[in-house]
Amino acid sequence: MQTIDQIQDDIIEEFNDFDDWMDKYQLLIDLGSEQQPLPESAKTEQNLIEGCQSRVWLTADLTPEGLIHFEAESDALIVKGIVTLLIRVLSDHTPQEILDADLYFIERIGLRDHLSPTRSNGLLAMLRQMKMYALAFKATTSHEA
Repeated sequence: MQTIDQIQDDIIEEFNDFDDWMDKYQLLIDLGSEQQPLPESAKTEQNLIEGCQSRVWLTADLTPEGLIHFEAESDALIVKGIVTLLIRVLSDHTPQEILDADLYFIERIGLRDHLSPTRSNGLLAMLRQMKMYALAFKATTSHEA
């Protein structure tokens, strides 16, 4: 099982293979199109992320091993790629690992500099929602202990 930082380093390496931002956007689009679509039943108002210009649905489940498994879908190709990266980094880790994660890959692959302000806000909204799930699952699991 890779750590969050190892996964981020892998992503940075993949993006470093490209110098041109058009190629990096294409990589994002390709990553997004490889993502399994969410079932229609998960595309509810409750799973819709506030603050995104495009529509992004995010679900989170706690596995029996105490890991959070995320799934998401977006109606915009680049955004779908971004949420795919976030899932790749954060999914299937413990709530505490997710809360402690320093997501430096966003900066290092140049994503922050190449997103429009509305997409940047959307990225932050997705991240905030994932951390909120981690906080909620952490609270419920610590009461059971």
